[in-house]
Amino acid sequence: MVPSEEEPAAARGPSEAQPPGPAPPGAAPLPGPGPLDGPEAAGAEKVEVELAGPAGPAGAEPLEPPEGGWGWLVMLAAMWCNGSVFGIQNACGVLFVSMLKTFGSKDDDKMVFKTAWVSSLSMGMIFFCCPIVSVFTDVFGCRRTAVVGAAVGFVGLVSSSFVSSIEPLYLTYGIIFACGCSFAYQPSLVILGHYFKKRLGLVNGIVTAGSSIFTILLPFLLRVLTESVGLFYTLRVLCIFMFVLFLAGFTYRPLASSAKGKDSGTKGGNRFSLFSRRKFSPPKKIFNFAIFKVTAYAVWAVGIPLALFGYFVPYVHLMKHVNERFQDEKNKEVVLMCIGITSGVGRLLFGRIADYVPGVKKVYLQVLSFFFIGLMSMMIPLCSLFGALIAVCLIMGLFDGCFISIMAPIAFELVGAQDVSQAIGFLLGFMSIPMTVGPPIAGLLRDKLGSYDVAFYLAGIPPLIGGAVLCFIPWIHSKKQREINKTTGGEKMEKMLENQNSLLSSSSGIFKKESDSVI
Repeated sequence: MVPSEEEPAAARGPSEAQPPGPAPPGAAPLPGPGPLDGPEAAGAEKVEVELAGPAGPAGAEPLEPPEGGWGWLVMLAAMWCNGSVFGIQNACGVLFVSMLKTFGSKDDDKMVFKTAWVSSLSMGMIFFCCPIVSVFTDVFGCRRTAVVGAAVGFVGLVSSSFVSSIEPLYLTYGIIFACGCSFAYQPSLVILGHYFKKRLGLVNGIVTAGSSIFTILLPFLLRVLTESVGLFYTLRVLCIFMFVLFLAGFTYRPLASSAKGKDSGTKGGNRFSLFSRRKFSPPKKIFNFAIFKVTAYAVWAVGIPLALFGYFVPYVHLMKHVNERFQDEKNKEVVLMCIGITSGVGRLLFGRIADYVPGVKKVYLQVLSFFFIGLMSMMIPLCSLFGALIAVCLIMGLFDGCFISIMAPIAFELVGAQDVSQAIGFLLGFMSIPMTVGPPIAGLLRDKLGSYDVAFYLAGIPPLIGGAVLCFIPWIHSKKQREINKTTGGEKMEKMLENQNSLLSSSSGIFKKESDSVI
């Protein structure tokens, strides 16, 4: 279910009109001219990954992505990162039930509300940190940011296994662990654009499928672990995932431009040093708020968060609802597995469909996805049969994958390549608010009303409203493009007339001189 964030495939030329394949919601900026094509908009040169471009150093030759080789190992490392980070988040419903059993008290009538804050804070902080992580990645590079982030996440998860009440988990799991995951996650997608160009669509699909694979497998693993060894030892087992993620970060080997490699006398410079002595070149413009002047993007940045107030509610509360409604069923975690399976299918399927949808009209795919996500959320309490609930989860997962897979292509169409990174960073930051607030409100309704029925009904309304807002984006964007084309056409006509007048003046002068000489 994860929106992903990617940096641009910096080596691409600006002539490519759209990405070769689906990219995750935090996805990389894709090629093409942005609305602000100046020195400030071009951004600063990367520290570790120095790929020459319009803003690159003089004399540096553009670096072609190797399209494989070491990049395949980078792809696997990024896939592990995507899977471990969001696999754990998507399977939080199993941990949620275990937390209620471990810390629950019959005297506390707000325990569901309090426990829901743990998972909500965790998911919200991952997105909230995205704008900050984009700056750290620009300044310190992919490898440093990812390795330090995985280490912080490891510390947060270990400390979560030693708490004695639910409140400390807000800090250890909800903030420290989540911030570490955010710092480890974004660089894993940033680095892909440096190693792949022609195969970037395929690589993005494989990497984002990692979260689906982990979402399928982790619920079973977590159920077995929580029932056999308890919550705390389960968290310690999950630390293994973060340790592997720590090691995976070292594979994000930076690429050096050919000119710099020749100057240093090495093939790619100081690639294997984690903390090299190279001087940092801080970005000229850390936060580019000028992108909000693009009206279509501003509407998109409002509509998406508005739709997500109920989005994360099923992931947190569905397992608890199933335990209450279908007590006799075995393997209840299969509902989360179904969401994971069809989410992976949806990412690949709709990502490919989006390649055939022109321009900003890709937004209509997101409108369709929000319509079905909202409708399926409302149908959850109506399912009296476990099989019907599985069908609902399969449909929900399919359109969840649709929503995720086309975020990067839409962002590229709205703001262009130069500003996509920060555009997605800001969007994910805004998304953190509804994804943090929604599940606790649903938990509070459960505590007050005794069931999840009203909570799921209400969770289906925001996606419908947000989808309605998104419908205006193609009209706004096309109107703006017509104005730009009209202005540009007028300027070209004026310049053409000036050139013609200048040519006529020079011709008449020459004719006059020839006439005088003849006389």
